Amino acid sequence: QVQLVESGGGLVQAGGSLRLSCAASGRTFSSYSMGWFRQAPGKEREFVAAISIGWTYHADSVKGRFTVSRDNAKDTLYLQMNSLKPEDTAAYYCAARAQTHYSADTLRPGAYTYWGQGTQVTVSS
Repeated sequence: QVQLVESGGGLVQAGGSLRLSCAASGRTFSSYSMGWFRQAPGKEREFVAAISIGWTYHADSVKGRFTVSRDNAKDTLYLQMNSLKPEDTAAYYCAARAQTHYSADTLRPGAYTYWGQGTQVTVSS
C-alpha cells in the first residue's frame, strides 16, 4: 500500500505560480513511477506529468510551464507550475504505479494503482 497526500493548491492570478507537493508513505517511494493528473468540473481526468527512474514526461498543454520532480529522500513528489492560465483550473491529483518504464499507460489514469485525495488549483483571469 502507498498513501498519497497532496498539498499546495490555492487561488492564484493568471501568470502566477504554485508548487504542489505529494507526500508518500508506505512502500518504497523511489521504486514507483509517479504521475500528476487534473480534473476540471464536467471533464475527464487528464494527464499532466510523470516521473520515474531516468525520465520525465509532460503533457503538451503544460510543457515549458510545469515541471515535475521528486525527492526520494523525503518521499515527496512536486509539481512546479509557472505562467498559470485560467484553463489550468482543476483539482490536481498525484498517483503511483509500480511499472517504472515509460509507455502509453503512463498517460492513462486507469494504469495507476494509488491516488491522493486531490488539491484544488484555481487560476483567476
